[in-house]
This record gives sequence, structure tokens and C-alpha cells, in this order.
Amino acid sequence: MVSITEQFDRLRAAGECALIPFITAGDPDLATTAAALQVLDSHGADFIELGVPYADPLADGPIIQAAATRSLQKGTTLEAVLTLVKDLSPKLSAPIILFTYYNPVLNRGVETFLKDIYAAGARGLVVPDLPLEEMDSLLQLSAEIGIEVILLVAPTSPKERIEAIVEKSQGFVYLVSVTGVTGVRQEIASRVEGLLSSLHSAPAKPIGVGFGVSEPAQAKQLKDWGADGVIVGSAIVKRLAEGTPAEGLAAVGEFCTALKAAIQ
Repeated sequence: MVSITEQFDRLRAAGECALIPFITAGDPDLATTAAALQVLDSHGADFIELGVPYADPLADGPIIQAAATRSLQKGTTLEAVLTLVKDLSPKLSAPIILFTYYNPVLNRGVETFLKDIYAAGARGLVVPDLPLEEMDSLLQLSAEIGIEVILLVAPTSPKERIEAIVEKSQGFVYLVSVTGVTGVRQEIASRVEGLLSSLHSAPAKPIGVGFGVSEPAQAKQLKDWGADGVIVGSAIVKRLAEGTPAEGLAAVGEFCTALKAAIQ
């Protein structure tokens, strides 16, 4: 299994922008999640962000909140998610990036958590509620174990803080395109173009843009502005939840193909 950095190096050498879809593990059930991982992988995903369901998802909008609630009601646990990743990751070309809040990490113990998700096959981690000032221990251990922790840059962050986040982020930098939570939006804020330009003037790390991307034209716009990766969550989670699981999987595959075609 390749690392996040190795995958981005390959994509950059090919002149490609990365497609990074997000789904919530266990929504509508773990069997559908397993099928969705394979559908995404075979329809253009370069990385797959897999959300661990959480009862109080502060960074997530209503679509992903609802998905997490449905998953938890089905009894999805972190153990079940790791078992799923262990079973599926050897079959995937796209590295898996786990998205979780800090409480499950703290509850398990930081080192144990990182070792466990690495052993399961995950290669990246996003922890949106852990501030930069408290990241050092996690970042040091992750570097030793082989998990790359991706840090988020908010559009309202001051220049000095952005520079510190870019320096410490591993794998790539996650640029949040809006102020607020995740969700489908009709257009991408124009200030993202300037943020991408300023981020690329910092140390050379790939920049993935997420929060609000809902259609191929927006993904293409982000690539044209200089994004190295486009992260799409709510629009995929919404499609997966509509109709039967088979219908949701078909819709996700078609949408993923269209997104990748727009940014190649």
C-alpha cells in the first residue's frame, strides 16, 4: 500500500489532480460501505476519506451528520470500521484516509490508535477538532508509525497560522473552502483562488480543497485555480443514501467518474 505522499508524487508526475471522495462508514450499513469503497476505487478515486461515525460531529453539516447518526443507530463501532479497512484496503489502489474526532483517539491511546489504523491499512488521518497547538505528540508518533496526519487550513486563519499549519501538515494540506461546516454549495468562494496561490508560495506540499464541492464544474474550477486535490463529501454521501443501496452505489460510481473526468 502506497503512502499519501507517494500517491501525490505519482499524480503530480502525471500532471493529474487528485480526486478524494468522502463517505461515512456504516451508512447505510457496513456491507454497503465495503461495496462503496470498491466502487469509488474503480471509478477514479485517488484517495478515499472514510469517516468514523461520531455522535457530536462539530465540523460536519446536516448531510454527513445524518449519515453518522444512521450509522451509529446500526451499531457501527471503531472496531468494526478497522475490520472493514483491514479486509478492503489490500483490494484498493486508493490509500484510505480516516476522518475521526479526537475523543476516539484519546480513548484508545494515541500510539495504540495510530498503530492499529496502520495495521488495518489506513495511511492517512484527519482529526478536525484537535488544534495545532496540541498536535505535536500526534504528529511525532504518526511520522514514526507511517500514518500521515493531514491538517486543515481555514479561510479565516491569519497568515502566520497558515504557514505553521502548512509546515506541520503531513501528506497534504486540507484547505477548507468556506467558513462553516461541510455541505453541498452552489458555488466556490472566489477567495479560494487567492488562498491556493498563497499556499503554493509556502513549502511545496500538495493542497486538497474540500467543504462545499458538489459538481464536476466546481472541481474543475478548483483544479484551474491550482488545487492538487479536490475533496467531495456531502454530495457523495447524499447520493449513496438515496434509493436502494444498489441505486446509491450506481449513482456514486457515475458521479465519481464525472468528477475525475473534470479534473484530469
